[in-house]
Amino acid sequence: MSVIEKSWYKKPGLLSILLLPLSVLFWFISTLRALFYKLNILKAFKAHVPVIVVGNISVGGNGKTPFVIWLAEYLQQQGLKVAVISRGYGGESDSYPLLVTEQTSTTQAGDEPVLIQRRLGCVVIVGPNRQASIKALEPHGIDVIISDDGMQHYKMARDIECCIVDSERQFGNGLLMPAGPLRETKARLKSVDLVIENGGNAQSRYDLASSPFRTVSDSKLANSVQDKGHAVSAIGNPKRFENSLEQQGIKLLSTHHFRDHYAYQANDFNDFADDAVFMTEKDAVKCFSFAKPNWYYLPVDAKPTPAVIDKLNLLLKQKGILNGL
Repeated sequence: MSVIEKSWYKKPGLLSILLLPLSVLFWFISTLRALFYKLNILKAFKAHVPVIVVGNISVGGNGKTPFVIWLAEYLQQQGLKVAVISRGYGGESDSYPLLVTEQTSTTQAGDEPVLIQRRLGCVVIVGPNRQASIKALEPHGIDVIISDDGMQHYKMARDIECCIVDSERQFGNGLLMPAGPLRETKARLKSVDLVIENGGNAQSRYDLASSPFRTVSDSKLANSVQDKGHAVSAIGNPKRFENSLEQQGIKLLSTHHFRDHYAYQANDFNDFADDAVFMTEKDAVKCFSFAKPNWYYLPVDAKPTPAVIDKLNLLLKQKGILNGL
């Protein structure tokens, strides 16, 4: 995490004050752009099927991916064919839109799309142009599209917006980028269909439930797990992950934080020798090709509260995505 990013989660200091003029400029440009779409001066494109956006108003990991996976599984259980589109941050492909398959690497598609495809087995399309990605879905007979991120991509019309909020970090210092972590002001939440906290005590939230450890090299359930090792993560809020390891009885010999979406290399782990290494599932999809047998990852699943599910069902009925719920 950079010096600027660290300042976002402290009381505004000198650095935040110096960056405020840029934040004002960012606010002016982004607000004007959103207004142009609202007034139909700039034209949004409408997908051929309903679109559900799962995003946030702040940068950094807020926990979107577990909810995207839960939402896709929930819709699949209702008999719908679901596709996920993503920007594919951290990946670089020779051509877009890119259909993510079991053979697609994280260097091509980014870590989160690869994780989603492996978890769900559904159609996942990656690309910087969301309109082109949606167009590429037309031959697949999709019933509903989930956009992983894209709340601020007003060029893409959407039927339902779900905003994920990190219950621990909330909105940081409350300032817009680059003085703070916000992409939009907190007033934006008033227009969102469903605001969901990741953890915490809010009625509208989801909790993360850990599953048994798996080995990074082959994703199989670990027969036995060493009780101490090094925690390695490249996620937005590593402390939550480290706490969950300690709750599982793991003694942490050290903790190592890389920037979100970091592309690991084998030599990043040289200092650990033959010690056990623990990481998230998002990290594991980038390390399986060089992982040692005693490297483990901890899968987590989103468990939304009844309040979230009830509100979601109401929205799905109102938008005509599902009937009879």
